[in-house]
Amino acid sequence: MRYDTDMKKTPETQAFNAQPLALLGNISAEQFLAEYWQKKPLLIRGAISEFTGLLGPEELAGLACEDDVQSRLVIQQPKKWQVKHGVFDEDDFLKLPKKNWTLLVQGVNHHLPEAAELLSLFNFIPHARLDDLMVSYAPDGGGVGPHLDSYDVFLLQGQGQRLWRISEQDDHTLVPDAPLRILQNFETQQEWLLEPGDMLYLPPKLAHWGIAMGDCMTYSIGFRAPSAAELASEFLAYLQETKKFEGMYADDDLGLQTHPAEISPSMTQKVSAILQQIKWDESDVAQFLGRYLSEPKPDVVFEPSAKISEKTFIDRLRKYGLQLSLKSQMLFHDESFFMNGEHCQLSKDSSDVLKKLADQRFISSTELANIEDDTLIQILYHWYLAGYVESKKR
Repeated sequence: MRYDTDMKKTPETQAFNAQPLALLGNISAEQFLAEYWQKKPLLIRGAISEFTGLLGPEELAGLACEDDVQSRLVIQQPKKWQVKHGVFDEDDFLKLPKKNWTLLVQGVNHHLPEAAELLSLFNFIPHARLDDLMVSYAPDGGGVGPHLDSYDVFLLQGQGQRLWRISEQDDHTLVPDAPLRILQNFETQQEWLLEPGDMLYLPPKLAHWGIAMGDCMTYSIGFRAPSAAELASEFLAYLQETKKFEGMYADDDLGLQTHPAEISPSMTQKVSAILQQIKWDESDVAQFLGRYLSEPKPDVVFEPSAKISEKTFIDRLRKYGLQLSLKSQMLFHDESFFMNGEHCQLSKDSSDVLKKLADQRFISSTELANIEDDTLIQILYHWYLAGYVESKKR
């Protein structure tokens, strides 16, 4: 397979269109959420008419050669699997066998505007749940084996065909010593051959296995689902950073103990009383979620914009409008706004502008023409200098 490291400069992309009902197989978003989301799979034929993909195999390989892109090669060998992690180079692709391997590239929406546009079709799911767009290429027989995912995913077929097999089996025994969590005893209960533009929704914990039937590319729209343990750990860390706890342990009523090595009931009661200071409410949870869910992944790096004066920045706003960087995640709760893990607060009168920016990832010059709130201007200017937003003709 050839590769093209100029992919991001001159992408060969395809325009696409999707009506909301067609995307979900002629059912409404409300019906999908009520009957399918996190409940059962849904096959949609022709979800995006005439869709064959946003980039070709060579462009995808070019992305995998970039320093700021997460990628993997999964190679199936007789009785074993091999996984290699990027960054890759030309030699890595020249050494590959003719079949039974796959290239997976994460976060394509961070690098390709058309990928971000594709994700906007799924705005019926909250942005806070969106993970990223992963694109995979595989020659005949390629795939990552039968497995379970802990998250919801839409599998949109680009070029070529992929056979999807699914199973609701309870046997989750894994292949021992494999570098991937591959199910050892997969039993096919249903299977579908997806053509370009077809899409399959899979809820979490449903066993599935995708197999390339000839050269094919698949677009995986994934939705994050943090574990309870991860949420608890991160929330406790957040409380440690944001809450102040007063006082020290004291025992001026200490009595003589029969066993000096014993942790006495008196000590456990005193410490328990101290720990009762750890309290939170829904506002604390919302603040935590905003920071946590908008925090960029470790591999995401923002390039600061060229420094311009605040006056020049305002002129650009009013001329071109403003859009989020492809890498930015913006969320809000009431009048609290979260941009890439940072938090700011605005008055209710000024918050509508940022809510539109968060929802649409773009706000027009017309909507910014009469901005007078100095706080809002300072926030937008800070985000611009940090590379979180950019003024651009639309």
